Amino acid sequence: MKTAFYIFTLVILVSAGCKRDEEGTSPTYRELTEAVYASGNVYPRNEYTVTADAAGVLEKRLINEGDSIRQNQLLFVLESASEDARQQAAANAYRQARANLSANSPVLAELEAQVRNARTRLANDSINYNRFRELYAQNATSKAELERAELNFTLSRNNLRAQQNTLARSRDQIQLDVANNRSQLVSSEVAGRNTRIRSFVNGKVYEIYKDPGEVVRVGDQLALVGSGNKLYAQLSVDESDFGRLRIGQDVMLKADVYGDKAFKARVSKVYPKLNRTDQSFRVDAEFIGEKPDSYYGLTVEANIIISHNNHVLTIPKSYVIGTDSVMVDQDGKKQKVKFQKGAENFDFVEVKGGLTEKTKIIANE
Repeated sequence: MKTAFYIFTLVILVSAGCKRDEEGTSPTYRELTEAVYASGNVYPRNEYTVTADAAGVLEKRLINEGDSIRQNQLLFVLESASEDARQQAAANAYRQARANLSANSPVLAELEAQVRNARTRLANDSINYNRFRELYAQNATSKAELERAELNFTLSRNNLRAQQNTLARSRDQIQLDVANNRSQLVSSEVAGRNTRIRSFVNGKVYEIYKDPGEVVRVGDQLALVGSGNKLYAQLSVDESDFGRLRIGQDVMLKADVYGDKAFKARVSKVYPKLNRTDQSFRVDAEFIGEKPDSYYGLTVEANIIISHNNHVLTIPKSYVIGTDSVMVDQDGKKQKVKFQKGAENFDFVEVKGGLTEKTKIIANE
């Protein structure tokens, strides 16, 4: 990559200024723009890949590449017999669980009847036990008969307690079944809704990956969508230029499909992670004013403006020896002198000290 790449709209350089005059030249004041070259692509904001949350066969595709879409618009419909069957089974289970908990529940009615029978049995055995106690006190019955009556009373009391506990446990279990089956029904309904795939954003369809009749699995990619009017440029800047970039710097971009037309943008984000593959950093730029058409991945070249000076002393870059020296004519003698260099672009270098307008610079033979 090149630093301070030629500014394709801001600076127009005459060919004579880029060539070395055999008789030499002198520093002159001119407008000088310094920029960092970058290349990259244009992408939409709010970009995401539409994926399937359910399995089935793609029954309907309601969009095409290039279509504009709105949020919550139906994009795809999956046919899924298994999801329908699961939803029906969950609905039946939930309905049965609620019936088991209702006032007319046959399950609870049977358990409540057993509690009533146990209570009646206990009442009878209690009366019988008390009667035998009185008879035994009057020596009118044997101790064995009294003990038998007491045993029956104890068994009836324990049986009532057991029947009551069974009724309470069954009611709690049925309530739990109702909650679980309701959860299963909701989950199956959600899964059923997942067969109808909608858009999360207002935007544009850039690519479609599935056609009707194809089998779709959970997680399969169906389409690529994104904003149709919110675009940004994703640029790569050489590692050597990265330290000169700041958020808010102006950017000039052009794309081959638009010829010499330039678009304005501004640096919105600078990423600190180095891409070791090409030794570059990522920089995002937001368009200002007119934007290119929303072609996904449109290739662009850019100049990130580092500085712009309306009136600075400059010399042609072709006269510079090394990084900060030039040959000058001093009283008819050639002499190599150093100068203080400032901003530069592809053709000119700013002179901040060491040379004046009267200095005659000559080419280094």
